[in-house]
Amino acid sequence: MNVTILPSSVEGTVRAPPSKSYTHRAILAAGYADRATISDALWSADTRATARAVELFGGDVNRDEAGTLEIEGFDGTPAVPADVIDCENSGTTMRLVTATAALADGTSVLTGDESLRSRPQGPLLEAIADLGGEAESTRGNGQAPLVVTGPISGTSVSIPGDVSSQYVTALLMAGAVTDDGIEISLETELKSAPYVEITIELLSAFGVDVRRTDDGFAVDGGQRYDPAGGEYAVPGDFSSISYPLAAGAIAGEGGVRIEGAHPSAQGDSAIVEIVDRMGASVDWDRKAGTIDVSADSLEGVSVSVEDTPDLLPTIATLGAVAEGDTRIVDAEHVRYKETDRVSAMADELGKLGVETTEEHDSLTVHGSESDLEGASVDGRGDHRIVMALALAGLVADGETTIAGAEHVDVSFPGFFDALEGLGVSLDRS
Repeated sequence: MNVTILPSSVEGTVRAPPSKSYTHRAILAAGYADRATISDALWSADTRATARAVELFGGDVNRDEAGTLEIEGFDGTPAVPADVIDCENSGTTMRLVTATAALADGTSVLTGDESLRSRPQGPLLEAIADLGGEAESTRGNGQAPLVVTGPISGTSVSIPGDVSSQYVTALLMAGAVTDDGIEISLETELKSAPYVEITIELLSAFGVDVRRTDDGFAVDGGQRYDPAGGEYAVPGDFSSISYPLAAGAIAGEGGVRIEGAHPSAQGDSAIVEIVDRMGASVDWDRKAGTIDVSADSLEGVSVSVEDTPDLLPTIATLGAVAEGDTRIVDAEHVRYKETDRVSAMADELGKLGVETTEEHDSLTVHGSESDLEGASVDGRGDHRIVMALALAGLVADGETTIAGAEHVDVSFPGFFDALEGLGVSLDRS
């Protein structure tokens, strides 16, 4: 699907979609449980992949008209899947359920789409092997398709922390239902650390305890997944909140209100402070869970995305509108997402007349040297690239057409509906 965005101002109220990160973890945690009810869950292409994996491990996932998930789990003992686990485009699904597969008494096969089959899984495969399982890439390159044979039995493992925090999450979630638990030592500094904090917060809500150690994390074995009252509610998603927030900051003369923005462990809540630093008018009522934002003159800033990789596309677009330079640093790991988001944003913003300087672990956007002009751009099969480019289209001179716009279904299925609700003129074809 192509979507064409016309220059538009935005005004009104939009509700944050549920968190994709929390939903993935909640669905899998409910799978590890006997049963659980998940309310306010994001039902998107990625989270449906995790739900299918839970079913292949012996669980059952039912969604009612209100969007509530009723999940019968496999109670800590996943069955050997009767079919290949297709994770489609979801890296979170693949990493989290690879560790689940290592608990099964037999062999599981996991694969995904072309993009997912290019993403690194090697450190997690090595960790499973160190824990007594068998795990290999069919092509011998640390990438899917993966073949995993369990059950694991070891109790300690070391992994790098600077490739993906999802390796830690996967092992913590699986380790809680092993006999002896797992202690994880980090060989390098942990990147995207807030995502592990999300995991710890969610596990606590499901009755599972995690300990921080001098060099990593540990989880005792023999624990049961059992949320209080059998229910868990997913909070709003700050990665997705970044888009209407940025839209208000660059085109919200009449002001935009975002609902469902309650505080949580999400590192991407940093976008509120970043937009404020750049000069937009921002007011976050944490108790009410609302953010009010309106446009003002923006100034470039320097931002580290070491812990917030998903924010890079949004920040890059803000930088294209701001005066001066916006320098996004600590970004090497952002190259290993659905696409290389550093290069993708540099290339696609360049088509719109934005000057950038790309380095190995940074992207600098030269706002003062840029004149946003409408053009045809490519979403690169990446939901976050699509949404960030749509923001640029709000203030570009002329029409901006984004190819592959359907990929917003991965995390924010109602994104273009939300833009239209804020007054954006767009055409879908």
